[in-house]
Order: sequence, then structure tokens, then C-alpha cells
Amino acid sequence: MNDLFRICMLQFPAMRQLPFPPWVLVVVIFVIASGSACSGTPETGSELAPIESIAEDQSTAAREEAPGGVVNYTRIDATVACAGETPPSAMAELKELGFNAVINFRLANERGATVAAGQAAAQAVGLKYYHLPFRDPTADIVETFLETVSDPSNQPVYIHCTAANRVGAMWLIKRVKLDGWAVDDAIAEAEMVGLRSRGLKEFALDYVGAGA
Repeated sequence: MNDLFRICMLQFPAMRQLPFPPWVLVVVIFVIASGSACSGTPETGSELAPIESIAEDQSTAAREEAPGGVVNYTRIDATVACAGETPPSAMAELKELGFNAVINFRLANERGATVAAGQAAAQAVGLKYYHLPFRDPTADIVETFLETVSDPSNQPVYIHCTAANRVGAMWLIKRVKLDGWAVDDAIAEAEMVGLRSRGLKEFALDYVGAGA
């Protein structure tokens, strides 16, 4: 600070004529310069970038409303949405929202399942339709689901069951096995999607090697 004061006095003699002590102006200049250095724009790839990206993704998801008649709709990201009961009449809107494929975990004999009508409505508007029915999940179902959901030609993909409970279990497995998520983070998101069943949660955790 003393060096800065001497330099200013030598370079700007008029400072001696100021109506206040010259050191006051020097201090003000120093504070302004320091503040500018501290408030620089973060470099590309800094730790702030992912936060800004996540906030933008969440804002986009928040603007997308559930298609008509759909229960427990959650748009996860640009590649997938999860939901519960989905009427055949929603297929046209799903196509308009940009989805390429539908995965349905409901059994054909469930009350209100409308599997055949849903498949016909999906195919009529150009959506691929995958029926992977289960009540009690199996390794074969999981493997088929992971293969289907990870196929780029199926993305964005829309996944549904009755209340998004089965969807949440399958999504937990996908997050850990394919995306490399920590188990706790995958559980939190799966429960947000709709996972409520203790049995389905235990199956998912056992599958990913995190069971008790």
C-alpha cells in the first residue's frame, strides 16, 4: 500500500491539491481494483458450470407439464421421463413432446391397464412401444429394460407403470449400473420418481450389489 501511495504521488502531482488527504483516493483505487479481480467470470469448466447446467435443466423440466391423464409425471432429463398410469389418448401428446419410445411395465390383466389400446395408439403416431410386464421383477426384465432404455434410437424414452413404483425401482438400477451413480443418490431420485415398495427397493438394491 505504501509503494502504491508513493507511485501515485509521483505520477499524479495534482493529488497534492485534493481537498482531502491523498491517501484516501489511493485506498479507494486499491479497493476497486481488488473487487474487480475477485469478481471475474469463472473459467469454462469451473465447478460453477455444472451447477448452472443443472439449474437450466431443472428449469426446462419444470416448464413441461404432464400430458393429459398421466399420473406422477417426472421429466428426468432430455432423454427420459417417468410416470404412472398413462391413457392411450396421451400417446399423441407424448409424440409431440419429442419422445421416440414408450416402455410399459404394467400387466395386461391389471385393472385399467389398456395395454393393447396403448400400444395401438403409440404405433399410430410413430412411437415404438415396449411391453415389459412384471409384478415381481426378475433379472431378465432388468436386462431387457437396461438394453432398451440405453438404446439411443429409443431416446427420449417414456417409461410408465401404474403409479411409477415399478418405474422407480428400474430407474434406481439404471442409475447405478449404467450411469455410475452412488446408491444413495439413485435411491433419492427413485423415491422422487415414485418408488414406495419395500420389496421393489430391496430387489433393486440386491441387483446393484447394495443389499443388506
